[in-house]
Amino acid sequence: MQDVEVRRHVAAPVQQVWGVATDLAGSPQVISGIDAVEVLTPGPFGVGTRWRETRTMMGRSATEEMTVTAVAPPRSYTVEASSAGAHYVSTFTFAPSGSGGTDVTMTFGGRPTSTVGRVLAAITGPLVRRSVTKALEKDLADIAAAAERGGPGGGAPA
Repeated sequence: MQDVEVRRHVAAPVQQVWGVATDLAGSPQVISGIDAVEVLTPGPFGVGTRWRETRTMMGRSATEEMTVTAVAPPRSYTVEASSAGAHYVSTFTFAPSGSGGTDVTMTFGGRPTSTVGRVLAAITGPLVRRSVTKALEKDLADIAAAAERGGPGGGAPA
């Protein structure tokens, strides 16, 4: 699948948006597409942080184990996962906007790791791309709303 990239301006400072986006335990309350999160590693968010995330997409519930593979607080982080014959990479960047607030970019890509995965990607690619774009746009809208309210659940930033 060709990488999908979505962007959104958030009317909140970078540190606040970063806090919302990296609050794994709070993400099911913030991001409507996430059903549940099980944090697998204790401690602060950083390289090696792992969690299981359950989402419902296209009518199907799926749980994936995610791992942070790169982080530069509060500017960017990268998450990777492997499942169902593919390897997925998501990168999130947070940049101060010249007009105030934060410009957030999310990039998602999936690469087949098997022959079956390559065949399925060729057949379902356009449909999956549209669904992923829509889901990422909704995730960003949810993160923006929470950050603009002052953090997860509308309280102080995480």
